[in-house]
Amino acid sequence: MSRICQITGKKAMVGNNVSHSNLRTKRKFHVNLFTKKFYWVEQDCWINLNVSAHGLRTINKIGLDAAIKQAAEKGYLNLK
Repeated sequence: MSRICQITGKKAMVGNNVSHSNLRTKRKFHVNLFTKKFYWVEQDCWINLNVSAHGLRTINKIGLDAAIKQAAEKGYLNLK
């Protein structure tokens, strides 16, 4: 399972750990992901989504159906 939000498309960023002596080593900034179960009223079913904290706020703001349609248009979510 990849660490990508299915609503917003957020994924890990690459950066550096910087030590006190200014040595730099590569690291990843991971997304704050949750596996959440949502009840989709329009399809009358439960769905599991990998959603970031920002994705949860988006779902709360515009609703699950609108968020899923928006994510499918952008290619973040595959609907069967």
